[in-house]
Amino acid sequence: MKTLNILLIEDDIIEVMKLQRATASLQLHHKIKEANNGEDALKMLEQKDNLPDIILLDLNMPKINGIEFLKLLKTDDRLKYIPTIILTTSNNQRDLLECYKIGIAGYVLKPLKYEDYVSKIEKLLSYWSFNELITA
Repeated sequence: MKTLNILLIEDDIIEVMKLQRATASLQLHHKIKEANNGEDALKMLEQKDNLPDIILLDLNMPKINGIEFLKLLKTDDRLKYIPTIILTTSNNQRDLLECYKIGIAGYVLKPLKYEDYVSKIEKLLSYWSFNELITA
């Protein structure tokens, strides 16, 4: 199983800590970089020699929301191939449809129970660590 470079775009520090805690408890040694919002994430992604394997994206964020960020990502010829998975509490059908229309690799609802969250994260990261990924 390969080690993934993950970019987590999430403005809630509790959610960032939750993902770190989940990957640590599962003894997964993926490298997780965090951006607090879409603007910071875009700045990080300008460093084209150090792109993430996958992006985990929250939808509800200040400055640039998740959907706006996605649109910007998909207009870039190198960044548009990075699998982007929405990790959100929003089960709004309009958001879901819009995200798939723009081009996402997955839409995962954050469960309330921590055990369920860990289980989902384990399956999600396991799936992507077995995938053949493009290094743009």
